[in-house]
Order: sequence, then structure tokens, then C-alpha cells
Amino acid sequence: MPANHRPFRRLSKPCASFALIMLGLLAWLEPARAYRPFDGTDAAVAAKGEMEIELQPAGRLHDESGTSLIAPAAVINYGFSEDWEAVLEGQGQTPLSQPGPTTFNAAGAFLKHVLVPGSLQDKTGPSVATEFGVLLPDSTGNSGVGASLAGIVSQRWDWGTIHLNAETALTRDHHGDLFLSTILEGPSKWTVRPVAEVFYEEEFGKERTLSGLIGLIYQVRDNLSFDVGIRHALTNGRPVDEIRAGLTFGFPLSFFEGQAAQRGGSAIRPR
Repeated sequence: MPANHRPFRRLSKPCASFALIMLGLLAWLEPARAYRPFDGTDAAVAAKGEMEIELQPAGRLHDESGTSLIAPAAVINYGFSEDWEAVLEGQGQTPLSQPGPTTFNAAGAFLKHVLVPGSLQDKTGPSVATEFGVLLPDSTGNSGVGASLAGIVSQRWDWGTIHLNAETALTRDHHGDLFLSTILEGPSKWTVRPVAEVFYEEEFGKERTLSGLIGLIYQVRDNLSFDVGIRHALTNGRPVDEIRAGLTFGFPLSFFEGQAAQRGGSAIRPR
């Protein structure tokens, strides 16, 4: 057990209220379209007024520096307008092989826009989207601010779905970066569908990565899914192994209006 592990204790009233709210959220879930457990994404956004959360409570990463705990990792998507969403993401990383501080890294703030509605929006043909934004500095080290611009094309058929990602970036260390990803998944009607991703990334003048992931997505219902994935990669010829597991859910912000009304407080309204 970690040195800072705390034993179970009775919930205080605020904690109990929080637990009830989380249970309420699960009851009010809306369709979640964000894409765990991949590095790439899909050409869809959260509906206007909806929040979608991709959450990994804990994951394991092993590379040449040792083994690390990735916990938590989160992506928050908010549909603020028709075919537009705002995205915030980041993760904590704690070394396990040798004692060390927990760092917060891989953070970013982005906007995502569906340029051409298609099969992911219940229309015909491919869905086309773009995502662009700022790469935020890590909590330690000398990293700075970067930027990225991506194009995404998705097509869904009865037998499965494919998502193609192409991204160019200026990294936090101010190197040019190219990322290409292909995601394949089984039929969307299956309760448990197999998924896979292959990506190639080159941070010019620094490192080159070829990565493959296989996994499963368990669609509990249209608005709640769990996922697990195993990733193996080679970065400059050195192996990287990762286990990912988490969930994706969404909810309308009007849920909080109802909670506030029940407490006699002011309703929180999306802008």
C-alpha cells in the first residue's frame, strides 16, 4: 500500500452529499462520445449544454525509467455551442520503481469543431472535425507552452467504425511534432466491442514512437461505457508498455439546476 493510504472512514455530510450527486449523475447520463482508451479521438463533439467526462482512476506505465502509476487521467468535454466543444485534459504520474513526487503532465486546453456532419451525427458519409489548442506546461521541469492542430475523419458502417487522426504540433519543448493515428472498433451495436489503435509520432530532433493498442469497450447503455486497453510501443527502439482502464460518461448541466432547486439555492445555468 502507498505510504499515504488512508483507511476507510464514515462519510461526512459533505462527502455523503457528493456521493449522492455522483449517483444522480449516473442516473442522468447523456450519450458519451469521447474516446477512451485511445491516444487519437473521433469526429464528434458533446451536444450543446452537455458535459462529457473521460476518467481513468488508475493506470500503469512502464518504460526505460521504470514503472509509474498514471492516476488520475481525465478529459473534460463541454458542448458550448452547436458542433463545438471545449476540452480540458491532464494526468497525474507517480513513480513506483523508486520514490519520487507526483507530477501533473500532458495537460492541454482545446476547441473541437465538427466541420462536416456525417455518420457519427446520424447522417450519411464521413464525419470530419478539427481540434486545436494549447499544450500547457508540466508541473515540474522546464517545459513551456506548446500548440497543436489536428484533423479527424470518422466513418461508421454496420460492421464497425474507423477514425483517422492527423496532428501537427509545437511541443512544450518547442520541437515540431507529427502524430498519425488509425482507430478501429467493432460494431457499435455490440454490448462489448473490440477496439484497436495504431499510431506513429515523431518529435523532430528528439524521438520517434510507433505504438499499438488493443482493448475492449463495454457499452453498459447508450450513455455509459467502461474500457480497458493494453498498449505496447517502441520509442527510439526502447519498449513502452501501458495498461489503461476507465470509463466515459456524460450529463446535461441542467442536472445541477435541479440539484440547486432542491436545496433552495441558485440554479447554475450554462452560458
